[in-house]
Amino acid sequence: MTDTRRRVKLYALNADRQWDDRGTGHVFSSYVDRLKGTSLLVRAELDGSLLLESKIQPDTAYQKQQDTLIVWSEGENFDLALSFQEKAGCDEIWEKICQVQGKDPSVDITQDTVESEDERFDESSDAAPVELPACEIARLEEIAELLRSCLQSPMRKDKVASALEHEGYIKKLIGVFRTCEDVEALDSLHHLYNIFKNIFLVNKNALFELMFAEDTIFDVVGCLEYDPGLPTPKRHREYLKSIAKFKEVVPINNPELLAKIHQTYRVQYIQDVVLPTPSVIEENILSTLSSFIFFNKVEIVTLIQEDDKFLTAVFVQLMDETLEASKKRDLVLFIKEFCNFSQNLQPQGKEAFYKTLSALGILPALEHTLASSDPPTKAASIDILTHIVEYSPSVVRGYTLQQANSADEEQLLINVIIEQMICDCDPELGGAVQLMGVLRILLDPENMLASISKSEKTDFLNYFYKHSIQVLIEPLLSNTETDSPARDDYCTAQLLAVVLELLSFCVEHHTYHVKNCILNKNLLGRVLVLTRSKHTFLVLSALRFMRKIIALKDEFYNRYIIKNNLFRPVMDTFIRNSSRYNLLDSAIIELFEFIKLEDIKSLWLHVVEQYGKVLDEIDYVQTFKALRMRYEQHQDKLRDRDRSSLDGVPSILRNPRFRRDPRQLEEEEDMWFNDEEDFEEAADTKKLDSELDSLGKLMERKAPGRTNNNSAVGLATGDAAASPPGSPTAEKLLFKKQGLVDYEGDSDDDDDDEPDDDDLVAPKRAKLS
Repeated sequence: MTDTRRRVKLYALNADRQWDDRGTGHVFSSYVDRLKGTSLLVRAELDGSLLLESKIQPDTAYQKQQDTLIVWSEGENFDLALSFQEKAGCDEIWEKICQVQGKDPSVDITQDTVESEDERFDESSDAAPVELPACEIARLEEIAELLRSCLQSPMRKDKVASALEHEGYIKKLIGVFRTCEDVEALDSLHHLYNIFKNIFLVNKNALFELMFAEDTIFDVVGCLEYDPGLPTPKRHREYLKSIAKFKEVVPINNPELLAKIHQTYRVQYIQDVVLPTPSVIEENILSTLSSFIFFNKVEIVTLIQEDDKFLTAVFVQLMDETLEASKKRDLVLFIKEFCNFSQNLQPQGKEAFYKTLSALGILPALEHTLASSDPPTKAASIDILTHIVEYSPSVVRGYTLQQANSADEEQLLINVIIEQMICDCDPELGGAVQLMGVLRILLDPENMLASISKSEKTDFLNYFYKHSIQVLIEPLLSNTETDSPARDDYCTAQLLAVVLELLSFCVEHHTYHVKNCILNKNLLGRVLVLTRSKHTFLVLSALRFMRKIIALKDEFYNRYIIKNNLFRPVMDTFIRNSSRYNLLDSAIIELFEFIKLEDIKSLWLHVVEQYGKVLDEIDYVQTFKALRMRYEQHQDKLRDRDRSSLDGVPSILRNPRFRRDPRQLEEEEDMWFNDEEDFEEAADTKKLDSELDSLGKLMERKAPGRTNNNSAVGLATGDAAASPPGSPTAEKLLFKKQGLVDYEGDSDDDDDDEPDDDDLVAPKRAKLS
């Protein structure tokens, strides 16, 4: 069996003075050759990997807290803690640490012998026990000065902490405080404030446990009300006793849990409100106080989870539709606080926590509370949903997929989230932004990859674009039915900006589904109507949406943009901005710069052809000059290709009999290339070559005695059937059939076989299609 005595959780204090869970494993002590000393080692219980390897240094101060915690520092700003499952295991490791350092295991903190060179001469005095003055009103100033002097030396801090703990000194001070307050001895009360402030700065867990006991905590708070720097005392006790009300949404029958909740709230209040601000007392000085609160919260969550009847009663009431609004608000606020405390759990504990909530029906409950008309209830519900989605989005996706065939679209959880996002009544849309973040996590394919269900991505995106996308884009479509936004107030603009932010995310991370939506609903065209808004941030959101689409370099999108002339709103916005040096100007220029750098040919051709005259006048950036130059180079290549295509005309067309005077070549080429339809591509030209070659072979068979291929063949159609090979009539019919030339007004007055210049008009485009 696994030795549960040595089972521990490893924590590390982060830069924000919060404890980060580093994993669960089993701790043991062993001599490590590499470290040349006895060390503490923790191996993960899942895979046996080494979570911790820390040499027990002779000068490191180890603290034993709450019977199951050992805390120490690895360097100046790196604190570690081991939380034991059983007290016996903590005692064993503590004895080993004390054995290595040569200390008595009965102490709660080992001696810290690190001293600077300047303090070495005080070594003997620091090692001497600290003798506290008699706890009397007349000696309060002396006591305060002694405690202040002990803060300068870690060794003396330990000794004064031991004296305060074992002599029952704190309770004696509490007695003096009550007397001084009764007789209103203000100077003595000021000394007591300094005394208890310095006791907090000693930063020892054993002292905190004494001060935060049920019978002493309010008196400690009372001492801290008499700050000498304030003209009148604070009223912290009045707030804690009268104003701050503890509400039991469901009666708590566990006295241990109830006491722990009260203690944690009061200590948190002392840390956040009563004690001086961090500018006076640095947060790392009170690291033990933060640890005390942290482990209290972990214990509270554990005790609540173990009480099945309590949680069941909470959710039964929450699902009661007849429950009054204030009671439901208290239930939701309780669950929110419960989720906040759960953030201190290790990963395995968090997983069990959220599984418990899911089994109890937290998601169906949120469908109702998210739509609450009570702002605190709605805000707390959003916080709960955020906690769940951030930890396990697959749980929420799985629940929504189960709803697909069993609920109306309006009651689907995803649609409820979207509806609450677009109906947020907060002027700053705080809830809408938070819900948009929730939707982004749910729609992010990246966190679908590790899902157990391989089809989660396909199934959920199919579900979303079938049941929910129309709800998301409805406010956008309804506001862009004309050439300008129907409503352009600040709140509507903010809402549409949030919707566009989410749609831009979909364009970037989804492909097939969102493309169908954009093309079928002309979504980009509707979005670009918003470029006529008076709110610049909304115009920029619309441009960002178009920029995301163009960034995909998808020709389906490009053809859609060109066909619907969707650069027109962008150009209109650019012109209205009048080249002002602002974010809008930069965003539009960057859009065209991207098209240039990525060489999106279809788009820059369209832009220059449609808006080249306007863009040519912009010279404060080189983007548009570069686009014009690229366009001209492209046109030159086209002309060169068209000229070279003449070189591929079959030999029958190059026969000297039909050769033009060189002086006429340039004029006739211009007539050819200026025809209103473009010349088709090489595949059709190859077809023409094949037909002409066949005709040439037929001519050779009909006139075997002729070696000159300059004659044409008689075509057995109409009057041309009797025309001899090589006659002008036959040649005219041949060229007419191929669609290359058109002979008009041929009087055949000439005796030669060459057609006159008057007979030959501009060649028509070959009918290759």
